[in-house]
Amino acid sequence: MDASRIKAKEWLDPFFDETTRNTVEKLLNESPEELEESFYKNLEFGTGGMRGIMGVGTNRINNYTIGKATLGLAHYIKDQSTSDKMSVAIAYDSRNRSSEFAKIAAKVLAANGIKAYLFSELRPTPVLSYAVRTLKCDAGIVITASHNPKEYNGYKVYWNDGGQLVFPHDKGVMDAVNAISSFNEINFEGPGELIEMIDSQIDDPYKEAVKGLVKGNNKTNKSIGVVFTSLHGTGITMIPDILKELSYQNIHLVKDQSEPDGNFPTVESPNPEERSALAKAIELAKITNAELVLGTDPDADRVGLAIKDNTGEWILLNGNQAGSILVNYLLESLDASLYNSSFICKTIVTTDLIEEIASSYKVKCFNTLTGFKYISQIIKQFEGELSFIGGGEESFGYLVGDFVRDKDAVISSVLFTHIAAKCQTDGITLYDYLLSIYKKYGVYKERLVSMTKKGKSGLLEIKNMMESYRSNTPKELAGEKVVEFSDYQEGVRISFPSGESQQIDLDQSNVLQFRTEKGSLITVRPSGTEPKIKFYFSVKEKKGIDVLDGLVKAENHLDQLEKAFV
Repeated sequence: MDASRIKAKEWLDPFFDETTRNTVEKLLNESPEELEESFYKNLEFGTGGMRGIMGVGTNRINNYTIGKATLGLAHYIKDQSTSDKMSVAIAYDSRNRSSEFAKIAAKVLAANGIKAYLFSELRPTPVLSYAVRTLKCDAGIVITASHNPKEYNGYKVYWNDGGQLVFPHDKGVMDAVNAISSFNEINFEGPGELIEMIDSQIDDPYKEAVKGLVKGNNKTNKSIGVVFTSLHGTGITMIPDILKELSYQNIHLVKDQSEPDGNFPTVESPNPEERSALAKAIELAKITNAELVLGTDPDADRVGLAIKDNTGEWILLNGNQAGSILVNYLLESLDASLYNSSFICKTIVTTDLIEEIASSYKVKCFNTLTGFKYISQIIKQFEGELSFIGGGEESFGYLVGDFVRDKDAVISSVLFTHIAAKCQTDGITLYDYLLSIYKKYGVYKERLVSMTKKGKSGLLEIKNMMESYRSNTPKELAGEKVVEFSDYQEGVRISFPSGESQQIDLDQSNVLQFRTEKGSLITVRPSGTEPKIKFYFSVKEKKGIDVLDGLVKAENHLDQLEKAFV
């Protein structure tokens, strides 16, 4: 507590604005617990940037922590660049203060001689990735906290390939940010001539590129009913217009969720993974007799889908189901002559069904660590050698094509609309299409269980849980013998009962996996962006059984594994 008070008193210096000083003074006098949470550490600048609660303090998102992050990035860019014409593209979402933080970043860059291309209004995160590549920038910044609650904001950094930071640049930027010892080093008043506003010169070619993914394939029912909600975020700036330009006329918007608003007044959480977030969209779909519901998170890099099952009930697809539908469609549409020169990519916590689909077409499937930046890294690694067809991660993030290097809910929304329309043209539903995939490959079912552990004590509890799982490896789960244990932090995979081990050819990451004799897979990892520990369960029921019965069995199987493990 004493250390936090000492750090807090430094924020009473006249360098900090009056509002900040007054707030810190109040915390010192009236709120010792909040003071501790605000100052007990520096907000961590991780491998992709930072995310946290907005407020005063070294452990909060504010003008000064944003300025420090940008100054560190500026130092690293200047160290890496051989040109005197350095530039960074900046975008922001609908969150409170996002626009303000984006302008601060632009001014700090300009103060360091780096040109800032700043979007004139909020834009989806993938459009930033496209802008970095199109404008040939040294880096990119997005001010967003994705689907976190309204009190959060964040800062994501992209490198010159349009992907989020990976080694060695992630470590380089982190070191540069951590090397800044005082906020007084930040100059917040860069020259205006180094800040250029951008909009249509990026928007228009991006939209054309998205439309190009489905153009030429007009054998779809353009009258299909679709409900779209942007959940008060950036998706509204792109998705309805692109669908309309592709001649989809029966698009219904959830109007009271179409207005960008960082308070997200109509939802408890702007997370399209949750049914409550799509509740209004589903109600509108019932009224309009639509076939598909799409909902994007605030920065429009992730999309959630709701469809009708064979009883007419509206269900939410999980990220594995939606990803499997997307990959299956992409590969069955791919010219056979391209199989050997193409690849699919997914993360290690994403369903093995995607890999099985790719294998059936003899298309390579790469597995990466959790985080779309690793998929982007694979795309870059094989550029000019293999063509990236598509892929994604179970957390509702997907990508098709390579002109963007991050998950893209704009592209995904257009593709899912196209697939649903094609299904309707063929006389089936999107649910029928999913069942046909299960019938061919077996029923795969997954479940994510998240435990939130907030604050200083929460971080310690998560650390202790991981150490316990690592040192006390279970030999059996729900009556199934554990036959394989993978520790991605140690980079080793151990087979049981032989005890044989092999190296894992991926970067180190605090992730543990347990595979059973029946093919069930349990993955445990702390979230890199939220105060959570996550448990991923995956099961597979054999081919040949009735698919609907298989879904019931899979759900019961998941119940047993969750009860045995968590």
